[in-house]
Amino acid sequence: MSEPPAESAQPAPDTMPYTVTGDLTGLRAFVRARAIALGLPADRADLLVLAVNELATNTLQYTDKGGTARVWASDAQVVCDVVDSGPMRSFETMPAPDSVRGRGLAIVARIVDAVATTTTAGGTLVRVRMDL
Repeated sequence: MSEPPAESAQPAPDTMPYTVTGDLTGLRAFVRARAIALGLPADRADLLVLAVNELATNTLQYTDKGGTARVWASDAQVVCDVVDSGPMRSFETMPAPDSVRGRGLAIVARIVDAVATTTTAGGTLVRVRMDL
């Protein structure tokens, strides 16, 4: 995956941290409400929520610090960053049918309009985009 492009005149994103599994319900509601308020149709907002939930679930499974989701609109898209302290993982390969795990990130890449990852000083930033 490539590095997320710089945003031009990016508005301040709405932000929500999450640190425990119990935060996922609130995170899903936050992402859906923000996406709809920014103009994303409800069915597409649900896909964004699914993608962000998968990313946040991975954060909670593979890190001990939790993460942060940021949502804003830019260039006729709803953009959501999921930032955590974990290592970067591949989104491109769907695991073999007999694999027990590993499909979530490949599914994320297939349900959003664009996904990009970059390594940050403290871990990983995954940016997903949905066209308005």
